[in-house]
Amino acid sequence: MFDPEKLKKLQEQKSRWEETTLQQSLADRPERMGQFLTTSGAPVERLYTPLDVASLDYERDLGFPGEYPFTRGIHATMHRGRLWTMRMFAGFGTAEETNARYKYLLDHGETGLSVAFDMPTLYGYDSDAPEALGEFGKCGVAVSSLADMEILFDGIPVDQITTSMTINSPAAVIWAMYIVMAEKRGIPMQVLGGTIQNDILKEFIAQKEFIFPPRPSMRLVVDTFEFGSKYLPRWNTISISGYHIREAGATAVQELAFTLADGFEYVRWGMERGLKVDEFAPRLSFFFNSHNDFFEEIAKFRAARRIWAREMRETFGAQDPRSWRLRFHTQTAGCSLTACQPENNIVRTAWQALAAVLGGTQSLHTNSMDEALALPSEYAVKIALRTQQLIAHESGVTHTVDPLAGSYFVEAMTNRIEQEVYRYFRQIEALGGVIPAIEKGFFQREIAEAAYRYQMEIDTHQRVIVGVNEYIEDEPIRIPLLEMDPHGYERQVARLERLRRERDNERVSSTLAALRQAARGTENTMPYILNCVRAYATLGEIMGVFRQVFGEYREPTII
Repeated sequence: MFDPEKLKKLQEQKSRWEETTLQQSLADRPERMGQFLTTSGAPVERLYTPLDVASLDYERDLGFPGEYPFTRGIHATMHRGRLWTMRMFAGFGTAEETNARYKYLLDHGETGLSVAFDMPTLYGYDSDAPEALGEFGKCGVAVSSLADMEILFDGIPVDQITTSMTINSPAAVIWAMYIVMAEKRGIPMQVLGGTIQNDILKEFIAQKEFIFPPRPSMRLVVDTFEFGSKYLPRWNTISISGYHIREAGATAVQELAFTLADGFEYVRWGMERGLKVDEFAPRLSFFFNSHNDFFEEIAKFRAARRIWAREMRETFGAQDPRSWRLRFHTQTAGCSLTACQPENNIVRTAWQALAAVLGGTQSLHTNSMDEALALPSEYAVKIALRTQQLIAHESGVTHTVDPLAGSYFVEAMTNRIEQEVYRYFRQIEALGGVIPAIEKGFFQREIAEAAYRYQMEIDTHQRVIVGVNEYIEDEPIRIPLLEMDPHGYERQVARLERLRRERDNERVSSTLAALRQAARGTENTMPYILNCVRAYATLGEIMGVFRQVFGEYREPTII
């Protein structure tokens, strides 16, 4: 891309500049003390020039938007043609309370729904199970049966909007409840659009909401791939998630490397099932974190597209360009938010969201200022949604595609991230692949060490966090905080008791027995799960069948 003779001359000019202009400037005005590092700890040079991207080949490394290798975006017009989906992650207490929040968000301009489930639901327990005691509705909405799902989406046009559901071990069951909820309203599954997170590998790596051992867990994931490819052409049957890996303390490179490695592992399992890669790969989607370092995050998103496109085409032999396109949702970094001076979080969220937009996201959630204190209030969530709308309509950044392309800094950082990702790929391969690397504790150790380094930088004031280790104030919190219905748990338990009493329990037993037989064999479990849901079997009952057949996973101690 650059003429060798001109690069040679530029090197001479740079050396002259360093010896004269720069030295004089440093003598008059020294640089600030300390290292200049990204959020991930990567060094940032004083100046970037064409010398830092001398090997860049436009056609090979950048190309045009909507064309391989998709570095500049997966669509030719990107946000000039269609804005990203504004999908606010929401859920708390009962299905009734969360349904009201969804309607509030849609009324204020949200364009897609995103469901947060409470901890019992995430672990596959009913709200009245002993294991669920004290956790009802605290980090999301409680969904124990089809009856809850029907209330959750009452009055919401699920055939006209897309719904994302952050659920992993019980993903197939929750998805079945959504499908049957729509079916009972006369909406065929073929028209439903949305996403189930369904990323069990990252649970073993970072979030720890696994239930079953890795291999039977992967079987259930592939069951959804197979079923979705046949019957739900508009549904993303997985959202391969780096978000939680980053929230656990990973660097930007680790987030990208581990997430893409997981993605390739899902592709291998799908192909081993006998699925053709182009049958299911176009419906694989991704979920990334947008952290504090503005340019590092943009470079990460651009590198992600290029790596995925290359590996899908060259390693896995995908021929459909849709299989090469890395489509992703972004959430701003929850772990960057502070309980002190929560209004500062509005600003943090704004530039994190801007980085996601400039990085080419297809969907975006902006965190609310109060999330380090409580689940978001209506006041806080409206500001978070308005942040996206301001970026979309007032900032001007959506007027052109990939506006930071060609920046020596951004392109050099994109290349560096890509190179370091491939270094991690080689390490994972040397350990035998993703699942053996999980079992050996590789990912867990890497993330723990990165999290420790970052915290030490804060504790030793090498890294300033406003309001935490600098510019500290001792003032009370002034913003309103969410208060949930104190009687919600009693209503939920009463609904479950009524459900178990009024349903056809013989039909429930029959469908659960059929599911147990299928789980012991090799059949796709989705049709059997759907039948259980139609009979109003509860989440805990269905997951109990899988617990009996597959057993529960206990993570080994890693030292």
